[in-house]
Amino acid sequence: MRNSFSKLPLTGVKVVDFGQYIAGPAVAMLLGDLGATVIHIDPPGGPMWDSPANATLMRNKLILTLDLKSGDGLDKARALCAEADIIVENFRPGKLAALGIDFAAMREERPEVITVSIPGFASNDMERREQRAFESVIAASSGVFTDMGLNRVLMGLNPSFSPLPLSSAYASQIAASATVLALQSRQLTGLGDQIEVPLAAAVMEGLCYNSIKVSDMPERYLTQREQEIERRRIEGLPMNMTYEDLQELLDPFFRSYMCKDGRMFYVVCPSHKHHARRCLEVLGLYEEMVEDGLQEEDDTYRPQSDWATDTSLGVYPMPKVWADKIAARMKEVFMTRTSHEWKRMFGRAGIPGAPQRWLQEWINDEYAETSGLMIDVWDPEYGEMIQPGPVVWMEESGEEALSPDPRRWVEFDEAMKVLRKLRTDIPDPEDGIEQEGWLSGVRVLDMCNVIAGPHSASYLARFGAEVIKIDPAQPLYDSWNTVIYGLSQGRGKRSILADVKSEHGRKVFEDLVKSVDVIFWNAPDSQIKRMGLDAENLRKLNPEAIFCKLDCFSGVRRGARTDYIGYDDLVQATTGIMLRFGGAMDRPEEHAHVGTIDVMCGFGGALAVAAALYQKHRFGRIGRGRTSLSANSGLLQVPFAYDFRGRGLFDEPSGPEVNGYDDLSRFYSTASGVYILLSAYETDLPRFRDVEDLSDLPDLPVEDRAAYLATAFQMHPATEWIDRLRAADIGCAICHNIDALRSENLRDPDGTPGTDRGSYSFSQYTDHPSGHEVIQLDPYAVRPTRGKVFALSPTEKFGNSTRDILRELGYSDAAITTMLKSGQLSESWSAEYLPS
Repeated sequence: MRNSFSKLPLTGVKVVDFGQYIAGPAVAMLLGDLGATVIHIDPPGGPMWDSPANATLMRNKLILTLDLKSGDGLDKARALCAEADIIVENFRPGKLAALGIDFAAMREERPEVITVSIPGFASNDMERREQRAFESVIAASSGVFTDMGLNRVLMGLNPSFSPLPLSSAYASQIAASATVLALQSRQLTGLGDQIEVPLAAAVMEGLCYNSIKVSDMPERYLTQREQEIERRRIEGLPMNMTYEDLQELLDPFFRSYMCKDGRMFYVVCPSHKHHARRCLEVLGLYEEMVEDGLQEEDDTYRPQSDWATDTSLGVYPMPKVWADKIAARMKEVFMTRTSHEWKRMFGRAGIPGAPQRWLQEWINDEYAETSGLMIDVWDPEYGEMIQPGPVVWMEESGEEALSPDPRRWVEFDEAMKVLRKLRTDIPDPEDGIEQEGWLSGVRVLDMCNVIAGPHSASYLARFGAEVIKIDPAQPLYDSWNTVIYGLSQGRGKRSILADVKSEHGRKVFEDLVKSVDVIFWNAPDSQIKRMGLDAENLRKLNPEAIFCKLDCFSGVRRGARTDYIGYDDLVQATTGIMLRFGGAMDRPEEHAHVGTIDVMCGFGGALAVAAALYQKHRFGRIGRGRTSLSANSGLLQVPFAYDFRGRGLFDEPSGPEVNGYDDLSRFYSTASGVYILLSAYETDLPRFRDVEDLSDLPDLPVEDRAAYLATAFQMHPATEWIDRLRAADIGCAICHNIDALRSENLRDPDGTPGTDRGSYSFSQYTDHPSGHEVIQLDPYAVRPTRGKVFALSPTEKFGNSTRDILRELGYSDAAITTMLKSGQLSESWSAEYLPS
């Protein structure tokens, strides 16, 4: 294990990991990658999930086998826990306590310990808490499979399966960030915490951009696909579009094009003032489109009825007539070069675009290896392996994170010896400060755009941080991107508008930097240096400030694509997610959820900040946290993101027709016409003997199971089958949808975060600042016992707090008026909150 001279931020932190499957072990892996010493405990039969992915999830861990059902095993487990700073588990609520590992009792004895539970459903969800909550059960119950995007709706594929472990990936990032936030708070207060992060709540937070509902949405924001869905519903037409027909409903700057080498190239540059124009310029089409009448509206934040033309370059979505015209020419031009050529041309011109790749290609990609996004690890079982690199790291210690210790099995005495060597100094609670939330008193400057960075800063606000969002005096992005996304990631923030490259704006910006504890930005290194936020220059402005960078393609080391800009969708294309979802090179599909990787990366940014704050409080080091969308894609694909000599085929479920993993774990239609998700393993077969009308299943040949189950499930309605299966403790769920979850779990805002409301909670803002009624998910996935979680205020209009923030910085009203008149600062982008 790593020595005490390590510069990793969590060096010396002791973790006992009882986790199984993905979420619990992934939390401990994230902590281990940041330097924590981790003891993992397996039951006598070995891990409950036998997969090569365990080599990744167990790196930097010493593995110990203990039988908690025996007196000796329980005593040893308790002895390990008595040495730990952090204890992690992800079983059903109360299961570990029933075995004798009671977190509440431990914290009575040792209030400094931090315990982390990641159950499937919330412990205060009396309806669901006892369910067998495998990954796919959570997904089905949370509307994941029935809300797989506009494409799947129009193709009539509902429910639609995905093997990505969304729930576990979101939960592990949320739980890891919450754990380290509690850890850094402990360095100030001397007190630990008891934290719960339910998988169901975590996946809902990951899908918060999908579950939001805005009344009377202006028509300009409705895409062609949304309009087609509405038309078919009104006219009673079937949802039966082909994949090919669907492509013609996509925006020309948000779709894939076939190239000369037979590979698709994904263009993702809608909504930005310059990206779409640069795209047409690189393709040699800009002048042609302008001659055809395409214009660029100066102010797209005015009502669309006031525009000089029917559309503008740089807005999303484009009307069909222009979308068709531009797409037709782009198809022709893309066929003149290979995808590799276009990748370099787009990257160097600062245009978001990338070739479609399979996961196997990405794992073995030269840039992925060079940058540390994929690393070589020697594993005692599989030998030389390629594994995802660190998801979150510090600039100053990232190199060390690229060389993790392989998993190693040890005996109890060695594990105890390792833990007893380490001592963590924390204040006596009587000498510590009083703190309401884990981040109370911390001031954050958010310089980010789109989703990942802004979401990270908003997430910190729920723990008491004061967050100021700074944006340009004149917007670079269309309101579809800023205002619509901002409804979710702008909560809990105050907004100021300033051109930081101008005289007045630069002065205000520097004053803000001097006043904050944390700065977030999603910009290339070259831009960070120009703004004086590189390590050397930031020290001159604010030597105590922590800087966190989030971007698209970064790894620990620099490489050819480090400074290429991009979004969630491009990482899906680059790392194989889109090809797995679509099933073939000529039919890639974006994984349907807005922010699939973006939101996870936001939680990763929070983990980076938490780790930086901890090492600041613990060691006096000022660090610079890092994460990227590409790094998070490794966590999202951890069940299959590895390679080694002799590895089997990359044959995880893929394509639109797939309905699950196998006959015991897939969708089945029932007599009521409602689909259920069966989630069972071979070891569960004996349980079926206790299920009426399914008792013969264990005796059937494997090849006869599907027909038997499909026929049987047609005998009774879904609800009856769910009752029968759950009575036998077999994993199952009705394929729910987000609309129903939203209506069933709706409340009026009451100043609380919703953590007391079980696995699902939404608030209905009838007086939202936008003037629209807005329903959105509550900030409720993290449930601490000691630290407070704050309800977040609705997103204010961009620029609403410009004057107040300037006054707080010491500017007089006369000076503020002068700066606003100069246009270098602004109080608003538009007359309306949501431009019509």
